[in-house]
Amino acid sequence: MLVELQISNFAIIKKLQVSFYRGFNVLSGETGAGKSIILKSLALLMGEKALSDTVRTNAEFATLEGAFDISDRPDISQRVENMGISSTEDNILIVRRVISKQGKSRVYLNGSLCSLNDLREIVSPMITVTGNLAPLIEITGQHDNRHLQSKAYHLDLVDQFSGLWTKREQFSEKYENLKILEIELEDIEKKSMEREQRLDFLKFQENEIESLNLKLGEEDELEARYKTLSNATRLQDFFSQAEATLYGDDDSALTRIDRVLHRALDLERFSPTLVEKLEPLKQARTLLDESVHDLRDFFDDLDSDPNELDHIEARLTQLKRLQKKHGSAVSDILSQLNEIKSEIQKLEGADDRIDELKKVIAQFNLELKALSEDLHTARLAASRTLSKKVNDELKDLNMKGVELKIQVSKVNLNTTGASDVEFLIGSGKSDSARSLSKYASGGELSRILLSLKKIIGNNDFPRTYLFDEVDAGVSGPTAEKVGRKLKAIAQGQQVICVTHLPQVAAFADQHFLIEKENLKSDVTMKVVELSKENRIQEIARLISGEKISKTSLEHAKQLIRESHK
Repeated sequence: MLVELQISNFAIIKKLQVSFYRGFNVLSGETGAGKSIILKSLALLMGEKALSDTVRTNAEFATLEGAFDISDRPDISQRVENMGISSTEDNILIVRRVISKQGKSRVYLNGSLCSLNDLREIVSPMITVTGNLAPLIEITGQHDNRHLQSKAYHLDLVDQFSGLWTKREQFSEKYENLKILEIELEDIEKKSMEREQRLDFLKFQENEIESLNLKLGEEDELEARYKTLSNATRLQDFFSQAEATLYGDDDSALTRIDRVLHRALDLERFSPTLVEKLEPLKQARTLLDESVHDLRDFFDDLDSDPNELDHIEARLTQLKRLQKKHGSAVSDILSQLNEIKSEIQKLEGADDRIDELKKVIAQFNLELKALSEDLHTARLAASRTLSKKVNDELKDLNMKGVELKIQVSKVNLNTTGASDVEFLIGSGKSDSARSLSKYASGGELSRILLSLKKIIGNNDFPRTYLFDEVDAGVSGPTAEKVGRKLKAIAQGQQVICVTHLPQVAAFADQHFLIEKENLKSDVTMKVVELSKENRIQEIARLISGEKISKTSLEHAKQLIRESHK
């Protein structure tokens, strides 16, 4: 619902602020007062392209700002959130457009800079009457009625009227899943030759890695062993010197310790605790003896396989080659091996997957065909009922020579089923029906949509309807009926209507007067919310023109009384 509209430096408007309300809002005023400018500004807030000549003379920028209460539109709140736009605590969506003299335009949603497409997606998407893309504002004017001229919208209206929306969404979800499966099947079949080549390559890589029989931590062990073997000569020299110093020489460490221990045994008779004091020395001798034997075993191992260094060098070379392809560590290579095996398994199972997909796709097609038949049958029945109801409404609006016909044709499966729905218009039984979007006049379009909204609208997401002279060409009792229908549509949502008819204006919940002001060196316009008395004056003016009489005033009071019965 549009809560407030602020305009500055736009066309003849210098500065303007209007607060609108839920229910039926009427705009009236003399011809040329600027009613079309208000509607033009709202069209810009819906995403219409901006033109530089709309900027007021001597101004650099025009600014248009609309505040929308979206408390009853969780779909809009979700779309705003999905775009990453901050929400307000009171569920108000602020739409702001700034138009420069050069024709450039900036769009802001709740203060965040957005694209024109973002604005259209939020406020007035191209089609759909319900679901996630229901518009926040819908214009229905003499020259701007893009929704009613869309065949997709015609289908939406029929489905909403017949209560098919949930079944249609189920169909659409299944259809989209079918398309995903068909794309997968096409991709697998298309890449058959590539698959074989890829499979050969992967198996080569698998064999290359598996042939090394790698183990975690092996690289460090190989590097350590390689360093040891490549320095064997220096280590052997060390061992020879160490063995001689510790064990082999006549004056080795072990020989000297043995001498000390033997001498202590000879002197034990003079001091019984002497040998006991040398117990740590005996332990040191044992440790030295063990160290020598360990060194001997270690260096015997160096000589056990004269070709080991060559084998290690070759294995490290193979390992480094794999590291360049698959990762710097053995763990990376083994992880890559698992991925290779997984892809091989997937590729080898491609034929099975093709057979499986073909079976699932065939089943999906059977189910979708049955669902589409159900939808089509229901649409045919609903279209007959809906067209009859609309034509009854049109007769009530004094359009007895105009008939709406709804053509439902069978087409190939698509995301909405297998039905093509188009609204046609004819002027009698002998006149062949023609496309509504091409042949209906602005007045006919407005009143057809008025009838549709009377029948369907209240079941839809609440929104703001802008009716621009929907009452053109009617008068008397028909005008009263138009007003009553507009009032009915406004229940639970919002209607903003430009009118010249007192019978329509009398039904308004709020009435605004648009006036042009001629200042000394300038022209501007203002919008005034009328009080009860001023409203009577304005309706009297609509009845009798500039010369308001007692009779027209009484007539105005009577119209207001009767419209609120």
